[in-house]
Amino acid sequence: MKSFEEELNNRVQYIEKVIRSYLIDEKEKKADRQSEIYEAMNYSILAGGKRLRPMLVLEVSRLFGGADEDTGCFMAAIEMIHTYSLVHDDLPAMDNDEYRRGRKTTHVVYGEAMGILTGDALLNYAFETAIKGIRTASDLHRALRALEILSEKAGVFGMIGGQVTDIKFEGQTVSEGIDNDIATLDYINELKTGALIEAAMMMGAVLAGAGEEEVAVIESVASDIGRAFQIQDDILDVTSTSEVLGKPVMSDEKNHKTTYVNLLGIDGAGEQVKILTERAMGKLRSLNGKNEFLEKLIESLIYRKK
Repeated sequence: MKSFEEELNNRVQYIEKVIRSYLIDEKEKKADRQSEIYEAMNYSILAGGKRLRPMLVLEVSRLFGGADEDTGCFMAAIEMIHTYSLVHDDLPAMDNDEYRRGRKTTHVVYGEAMGILTGDALLNYAFETAIKGIRTASDLHRALRALEILSEKAGVFGMIGGQVTDIKFEGQTVSEGIDNDIATLDYINELKTGALIEAAMMMGAVLAGAGEEEVAVIESVASDIGRAFQIQDDILDVTSTSEVLGKPVMSDEKNHKTTYVNLLGIDGAGEQVKILTERAMGKLRSLNGKNEFLEKLIESLIYRKK
């Protein structure tokens, strides 16, 4: 029997192949006048990472008995959107970080203007990729619904909305008490971090033919996972090292951000991670389908060390 780590590695390798199959071949198109953007896009998306979001698309689809071939374009598209958000997050106007996933960030290598354009290009190319997949989908209605979810969760009602709120309240006292501060953080992280996790899991369910009630449960599970994931990120920003994390630590303090660790302390934040994780797993196990790898994946990612 394969260990979880072996299973995880196999899935990451599979997802890498899927993602690469949708990328622009920069060598083939090196004569194009805009060829630098292809190189910068590939530099950004092939920098490694956990591939959490495409893996969640795949594993939730399997939970409901879906076919792997129906998920490919959406796995690639959501990783492109996630990568573009990181490229823009790292810009001088945002977090101004020089390292991501253990190597120099896109704007450091290619310049700030090209960093902006690389994020723009990845966002647009994500939807080109999804639409190409829809043309060959086995079920057009399910594929269109998945695209609708992706569009909404990535936009002003999702990830972008969370980023806007995060910037708006950066460095400010956001409320009159800790409960309201936590409510504000929950709102920001529900959108900024949780929205793409929700999109990934909901798309997997929809593509596999899950019913509306099941998709709603999956959305609720993903919301809890997203919050727990972000709280753990806050903890790691304080407790980890740049070498282990692959990016600068104490970034939240540098950017004067209010975090769960600021408000609850490390132990209190850790307790919140535990509560949210147990709640999410309970809801996931209430569904008719079963995917043991998915359960282990969620726990390993939430309680990660980097």
